[in-house]
Amino acid sequence: MQKSHLPDPKLDSQFYDGVPFKRLFAWVIDATLIFAICIGLVVITVGFGAFIFPLLAFVANIIYRIYCLTKWSATLGMRVLGIEIRNMQGDRIDQREASFHTGLYIFLTLTGLGIPASALAMLVTERGQGLHDLILGTTAINRPLD
Repeated sequence: MQKSHLPDPKLDSQFYDGVPFKRLFAWVIDATLIFAICIGLVVITVGFGAFIFPLLAFVANIIYRIYCLTKWSATLGMRVLGIEIRNMQGDRIDQREASFHTGLYIFLTLTGLGIPASALAMLVTERGQGLHDLILGTTAINRPLD
């Protein structure tokens, strides 16, 4: 198993303080933004988008997450709350990692158990990692001051 270069949760606890709750609020912000994007697409398509709203929301969610995670290593909700995703090397994630992170998040969400299992994992793991984070070796941290 590869050694992690993420901040140590005992020595650098400031990187993890409050992160699980920030992730919850970031998720609410992101869900609201994705819903607003979908409503905008329904308007732009003169109502046609309403007939395919679930598909529209699914695709918008994937594009939104991959774009934001690739650009900032955080969704807009995460940016507002001052957190970002880091890989095992402690670096911001790239497009490949953002795609895997998003794909696994979506897959686990669709299984129905992914959200509760991830929420529980965030509360009991040292680094507050969700299920998809544990699988990929990523975690959310409080954004360091540059």
